[in-house]
Amino acid sequence: MEFPEGLRYSREHEWARLSGERVRVGITSYAQDTLGDIVFVMLPKLGEEVTAGQPLGEVESTKSVSDVFAPVSGAIVARNETVEGSPELINSDPYGDGWLVEIQINDPSALDDLLDARGYADHVAAQP
Repeated sequence: MEFPEGLRYSREHEWARLSGERVRVGITSYAQDTLGDIVFVMLPKLGEEVTAGQPLGEVESTKSVSDVFAPVSGAIVARNETVEGSPELINSDPYGDGWLVEIQINDPSALDDLLDARGYADHVAAQP
């Protein structure tokens, strides 16, 4: 399982990539592997304000429905509409074409509250 360096990770299994004042968000390879084949994704509307640690959408797999949590607070400034029509992209390319949303971040220092790749790998290793 891969956890790319340069990303930040939430304990709820989302990744965050900072680019300027925007943070691109998706679910990790661990999350998509645990969920199984993803068949549906629900994303927030453009302009919607999200709060770190709170649900921003959901993914449905053949096994279950799971919330996707905002790793940072801010406004939704982009949605990956391609993934809404092709949710399997989350399984095949979770860190690339399978991204979910971009958030205009309120406070870039909030990324410091997230795990780095090594910290996230340790977190996953401790999962039951």
